[in-house]
Amino acid sequence: MKINTLFLLGLVFFIGCTESKGPDVSKIKVDIPIERFDKDFFSIDTNNIAIGLNGLLKEHPDFYSDFMQQILGVSGSDTNKVTLNVTKIFIRGYSSIYQSLSKQYSDVNWLQKDIQKAFQYVKYYFPDYKTSKIILFAGPLDAPGVALTGSGIAVGLHQFAGKDFSAYQSMEAQQLFPAYISRRFESQYIVVNCMKAVIEDIYLDKSGAKGLVEQMIEKGKQWWLLDKFLPTTPDSLKTGFTKQQLNWCEAHEGLIWNDIIVTQKDLYTKDPMAIQNYIGEAPFTQSLGPSSPGNIGQWIGWQIVKKFADKNSSMSISDVLKTDARKILEEAKYKPK
Repeated sequence: MKINTLFLLGLVFFIGCTESKGPDVSKIKVDIPIERFDKDFFSIDTNNIAIGLNGLLKEHPDFYSDFMQQILGVSGSDTNKVTLNVTKIFIRGYSSIYQSLSKQYSDVNWLQKDIQKAFQYVKYYFPDYKTSKIILFAGPLDAPGVALTGSGIAVGLHQFAGKDFSAYQSMEAQQLFPAYISRRFESQYIVVNCMKAVIEDIYLDKSGAKGLVEQMIEKGKQWWLLDKFLPTTPDSLKTGFTKQQLNWCEAHEGLIWNDIIVTQKDLYTKDPMAIQNYIGEAPFTQSLGPSSPGNIGQWIGWQIVKKFADKNSSMSISDVLKTDARKILEEAKYKPK
């Protein structure tokens, strides 16, 4: 009997494309409302600021003080002259930026769908974790893009306008956010950054006083957990690396590890220069050249944690997170080629 090769290839392709990653979470009920603080704030009549702020407070009692005090740096009182003046200046000065954002984010149903899916995975692994709402706001460019607050997850749309957004091209903006950072100011990073904030809440990184490889592994745990919450999201979004940088890492994993071992000699060094070279924001890793990404140490830590977890598949997620970094390194026996 002859077999149609093209048919088989098509079948394999279809199966490969439809195979799901991660557990079935379809029956886990979550409700993540989206609150449009941005729309209500920029709807304030600048000729009647006090009335507008009073209405804003009634509409958004939870987030109002966070925004006024932490973002605008004012008391928020509708009788305070500084509050009224700063609010008026900000609304008028940022109106053109907000007009662009409001067009781009006029429909956020896709965001609600994606964030609820991510929270289904959060609830699958951490059933007792309390879900919350998403609060969309627009602030000064240096205000946080995503922040976990007492009232929910605040998402600053001003940091998700698209890498080519005109406001990011000014000299002042480039000093704050060089191109290697602002290229990630795209809408597809919103859910990723929200989940990173959730992970910080679940498993706070306290490795700052520890040695290099311990920090790498502790930060790697966070990306490993991000894998669980976003199993179908491309690694390039989760890491913030370009696809070319990610491919380079995968092709040169052994070289990267060897560079860390040979250059540092002591994997547990606390030398600030060494830690800066391998961990943190940078256009590339100095000791590895311009094809490499910055924060390559977290990527290596992620690989070590994955290898350890694969070898200890019976361990719960919480147990993996609690495992000492030195033990993870020892038992993973990480020796990439």
